[in-house]
Amino acid sequence: MIRTVCLNPALDKTALIAGFKIDAINRIMSMRSDTGGKGINVSKVVTKLGGRTCAYALLGGTVGTQIESDIVDMGISCISVPIEGDTRTNLKIVDTKEGTHTDINESGPVVGSQELLDLLQRLISDIGEGDVVVLSGSLPRGVPQDTYATWIRASRQAGAAVFLDTNGRALTEGIDAMPTLIKPNLHELSELVGQQISSTDDIVRAAKDLLNEGIEVVVVSMGAQGALFATKNETIMAKAPHVPVGSTVGAGDAVIAAMAYAWEHHYKLADAATLAIATGSANVMQSGTQAAERSVIESLLGKVDLREL
Repeated sequence: MIRTVCLNPALDKTALIAGFKIDAINRIMSMRSDTGGKGINVSKVVTKLGGRTCAYALLGGTVGTQIESDIVDMGISCISVPIEGDTRTNLKIVDTKEGTHTDINESGPVVGSQELLDLLQRLISDIGEGDVVVLSGSLPRGVPQDTYATWIRASRQAGAAVFLDTNGRALTEGIDAMPTLIKPNLHELSELVGQQISSTDDIVRAAKDLLNEGIEVVVVSMGAQGALFATKNETIMAKAPHVPVGSTVGAGDAVIAAMAYAWEHHYKLADAATLAIATGSANVMQSGTQAAERSVIESLLGKVDLREL
């Protein structure tokens, strides 16, 4: 099973505006709400792919109650621990005229150490052989920056593969705990290796450095250009097909979801990369943070361009 950790989930509201202007009145053409946060987005995509998933979430207030109800309605198992603060609401502004996507995200509530420990204990007690644990997204306020590192060590000790998708100190601290897979973007990769990444050769060298530290798979996301997928034995550049853009929010989560699904089903790296890029591209075509149907993903598999490096 794929178990996603949702320490800072959110209700994502997406507003469509034609010609968004700063310091002016803007009229919303349409609005949609989606239960989100990176971990929940991963679970949504895994479900569409046909995988089994369970979301472990810290939830509070009326928004938290709504999110848990939405998760269950989507056919996703949910283990939640109540917190005192209210779960956050994020606003996504899509300018249909200019093709821009602007995120306005709340920081979220402060989380206590006992709440965090309670959720970790629930996760560890549930982990079974062959499980994948996905740790993704920002850490809540009040939580130490080495939290993901602690969860990685505990999850791996329990027998799970662990995928990490975060940034800043949470990423650097997490890498020290040796997750199975990481998915930095180019900016994050530059910070990790302490030098500016400016070419494909730079990306490959930086990925290899991280692999030599003990990580098994490095996925470097490059937005609309696709991603680089690297293990100690293989390096593949996967170019994304050109698709109409509905919303870019959650595209990276879709890639992680596909990689987790591929890992669980023992895909070869080339097949995993193809599925990941097709899944990310399919989700870009959707509105808000809704997950693409499996049929849409499959229609894009043959359009992913793979190149071995």
